[in-house]
Amino acid sequence: MSVDARRLAGIASFLLLVVGGGLAIGTLNRPDGWYAALSKPSFNPPNWVFAPVWTTLYVMIALAGWRVWRAPSSVSLRLLWSGQLILNFAWSPLFFGAHRIDLALIVIVPLLATILTFIALASRHDRIAALFFVPYAAWVAFATVLNASLLLLNGT
Repeated sequence: MSVDARRLAGIASFLLLVVGGGLAIGTLNRPDGWYAALSKPSFNPPNWVFAPVWTTLYVMIALAGWRVWRAPSSVSLRLLWSGQLILNFAWSPLFFGAHRIDLALIVIVPLLATILTFIALASRHDRIAALFFVPYAAWVAFATVLNASLLLLNGT
């Protein structure tokens, strides 16, 4: 297999894992009548915003993961990337599936911390991987505030 073919196969694998996994989890844990009935803060975006935002972010998360796995990066950086993905994939089943706003908040706070730590560490090893996570950090920071607001307005 040529270097270009290996590179494309690696990128495709990360895209399949992250984008495919994210879309599958999102499809299985869609907003339902429970979510529609929640009291929402004034800054709650319309539902149609989430799919394109998350798809774009998942592509960037995949590319950052591919970069840290193909380069001689630190084990800590790889663990942070893996940890954020686990936390990310856990949030929707808790929030939309189990209807547990409180547990979702308990997951999203360390998710944000993991993303920010990844950016700080990756900026020393792979600036591009770090930059891929900046919009992700901004969105998850917003989502954290939204999650906390939903909890304050609705309880568990």
